[in-house]
Amino acid sequence: MDKVRITEYLDIDLRKEMWCCNRCGSEIVSAREPYIKGCLVYERPGSEVYGPPIEVAEGQCVSYAPDPSFMRIIEVYCPACGVMIEVQYLPPGHPITFDIQLDIDKLKERYLKEQA
Repeated sequence: MDKVRITEYLDIDLRKEMWCCNRCGSEIVSAREPYIKGCLVYERPGSEVYGPPIEVAEGQCVSYAPDPSFMRIIEVYCPACGVMIEVQYLPPGHPITFDIQLDIDKLKERYLKEQA
């Protein structure tokens, strides 16, 4: 087995050094790069995610969507099968977060040695 599960939707193929979608098996980007660089990224309006405001009393509405001047929603998808890999809630202007940085050489040493 050359693939190692990293998250619910991401594997790393250690022989090829590639991030892979574990749902469809497609290669996303080099494992030495942040996986998000090879994914589809969509900034989605909070009102689309949470729906329209709900009337709680006559003339009073409540919205569960985050205020777009305070927060934005970033969705990350596999470019081949479209499975959602991650969601980030970020303040406006904040760059997308690269949340995983792995030592590929150590992973290869550990996992490929076990298989030999």
